[in-house]
Amino acid sequence: MSWLAWSLLSAVFAAATAILAKVGVAGIDSNFATAIRTSVVLIFTWMIAFGTTKAGSFHVASSKTWLFLVLSGLATGLSWLCYFRALQLGPASRVAPIDKLSVALVIVFGILFLGEKLTFGKGVGGLLIVAGAIFIALD
Repeated sequence: MSWLAWSLLSAVFAAATAILAKVGVAGIDSNFATAIRTSVVLIFTWMIAFGTTKAGSFHVASSKTWLFLVLSGLATGLSWLCYFRALQLGPASRVAPIDKLSVALVIVFGILFLGEKLTFGKGVGGLLIVAGAIFIALD
């Protein structure tokens, strides 16, 4: 499958995540709910990794790889903790679009830190995402 197909599947699962999490976080502490979700993700992803990776290929190339994967994991954890708390406090239809401002931030961070080019399409698309999130948040 192409990157586009995987991206679309990711969007579908992310939408399902928001709805399922909104129902699941009702009546319990949002941090505890995040811990449950994270435990499921941990077990599920290790099962996928062991089931699809060739024996002997579990090797990390460098300490830089470890550093950035650990930092990414910490950022993911913080994002999920904030997301679950936001879902507990607000409607999923408003929380999720604000969370997706991350798309516009990735465009900016990609330019600043990865040397990616700002194209007309990326600029307009990013601005539309920001405008859409603001309109939904103020609705």
